[in-house]
Amino acid sequence: MPDRTNLIYEYDGSFDGLLCCVFESYTRRERPMDIRPEGQGEATLFPIRQICSDAAHAQRVWRSVERLGKEMAYLVSRAFLYGLEGKELAIWRLIAMGYKYGGEVVHMLGEEAVSQVQHMVRAVGNEAHLQLEFLRFSQYEGGLASVIGPKHYILPLMSEHFCRRYSEERFLIHDRTHGLALVYQPYQAALIQAEEIALPGAREDERFYRRLWKGYYDAIGIEARENPVCRRTHMPMRFWPYMTEFQPEEGPAAWPAFPSAPPQPLLREWDG
Repeated sequence: MPDRTNLIYEYDGSFDGLLCCVFESYTRRERPMDIRPEGQGEATLFPIRQICSDAAHAQRVWRSVERLGKEMAYLVSRAFLYGLEGKELAIWRLIAMGYKYGGEVVHMLGEEAVSQVQHMVRAVGNEAHLQLEFLRFSQYEGGLASVIGPKHYILPLMSEHFCRRYSEERFLIHDRTHGLALVYQPYQAALIQAEEIALPGAREDERFYRRLWKGYYDAIGIEARENPVCRRTHMPMRFWPYMTEFQPEEGPAAWPAFPSAPPQPLLREWDG
């Protein structure tokens, strides 16, 4: 086990970069007090070590994690999609415990490091599940487009569902929170960086279907049984700004433009 230290590790924010933090901590026999992406976090008087990503080092660490079992590899990779602070150090602690106690550590729920990572994995999975229900597409020239604002990096988890369900369509799902987009054309998909880019206004046929959907939504409601608390429980308010039934007819003012073809890097070839 690495020795204690007051160092803070900073890395490039990638999964490989985090694995390199694990590699450096064991190589240097250091136990970082915190691990954070470059440019994030408050100013500190503690020394900071910049960790450079190295594919070979990351691969060595990942192979060691896989040897600890499929569940350990699942927890580490899924927890990295957690969008709030603290995930890096929690993942480091889980891996360190795995090296010490073996793969069975994933069942030691009384350990803070294990329970914290399990909590993050549940949060990511729950949000991905809800987003599959609450995501709304709109028709534009060239394809479908949707915008979401999740807390966590859930686009990689949503990609298979929508790429299989709309295998013959062209669509774009924009994660406004994290500046990412899933772009798909038949049998090819890519995750790309995407900031705010305006789409043309909705066509008349799209506005017509929005009115139909809103009318249906209002018609099935029973005023005498209205329960706002229950509604917010099953449909959290943070999803509302991105749902057709709560938007003006024109939709959001700034959605990302749908490109003519999915750019690189290619996420994966889709078999259909």
